[in-house]
Amino acid sequence: MSSIQQLIENSRTNEAIAKKLFEIETEILSCSSSKELLQTLLTLIKNKFQLHDIHLLLIDPPPLSYMLSQVAQTDWHTQHTRQISAERLALFHGDEKPLLTNQLAELDCILPTSLFEGAKSAAFIPVKLEGKLFGSLLLTDRSSGRFAPDLGTIHLEQLAVKVSLCLSNVLIREQLEYMANYDRLTGVANRRLMEVTITEELSRQKRYSTPFSLLFIDCNKFKQINDTYGHDCGDKVLVYVASQIKELIRDTDHCFRYAGDEFVITLANQRQHEADQVAQRLVSFFANHQMRYQDKLLPVTISCGAVQSNGKQTMDDLLKLADQAQYRHKATHPTHS
Repeated sequence: MSSIQQLIENSRTNEAIAKKLFEIETEILSCSSSKELLQTLLTLIKNKFQLHDIHLLLIDPPPLSYMLSQVAQTDWHTQHTRQISAERLALFHGDEKPLLTNQLAELDCILPTSLFEGAKSAAFIPVKLEGKLFGSLLLTDRSSGRFAPDLGTIHLEQLAVKVSLCLSNVLIREQLEYMANYDRLTGVANRRLMEVTITEELSRQKRYSTPFSLLFIDCNKFKQINDTYGHDCGDKVLVYVASQIKELIRDTDHCFRYAGDEFVITLANQRQHEADQVAQRLVSFFANHQMRYQDKLLPVTISCGAVQSNGKQTMDDLLKLADQAQYRHKATHPTHS
């Protein structure tokens, strides 16, 4: 092949790659969440470039604290994302450039061999968030020559920039939404999201005549804990209560931090007697499980009121009724006051 023909062939190849990158970028612009973006992005890259497989290696801990929990919600994401330490990530991207290799056996001590099953070469593409390395896109191929170390990486560098920009935009937007809707200390949803959720549940109840209940929870003797052990202990009590509640309720139920040491739980499709059972289960759990703080075991108990919507009350009506039920519960248990 003459030099001119080679230039023409290279130009066509570059044009084809540029077209694929543009198509990928265009399709992922509509993605509204990191979960959707990751699955769409990785699937597009794998299919358009006919790869053997593709994975996203995410630095542990992630730059955004909620990121891994948000991503690892489906079987697909569990299969295609892996955590990696900053030290191991630096082995691939010390110069923050793509790494090509067909010596996959050398990677056995760094990454699980399952990532390279059936592959003979791999490319590691650095992914950045606000200019800082936070992951690597791992591409594998059945051909040992596809990602040979002596090949150029200009197109992979272009892909790295596009992936980083798209992920950064979505993740930063998600972070802002997360901060607006979730309590920073406990990680449960805040009052703002509670109001949205209850409004939606009441609307659903009117439309479909489905039952809806909620619980109002207060941490007993919380001020006494703060005064005796300090606010650090008080914070840990709130985190403990929130985390245990999330473990004890259904996936379809939602826990919210209402204010201070008060929490609200929404119970979709639950009638009064079912809400009472949930309340009793929560009260019994905390009565029988103490919280470890430093070298101590602290009794952390709750008072809980349950109420079912009759389809006519407002959100404020329901919250007031549930709060009153919580006070009645506290009054019948003097040790809780």
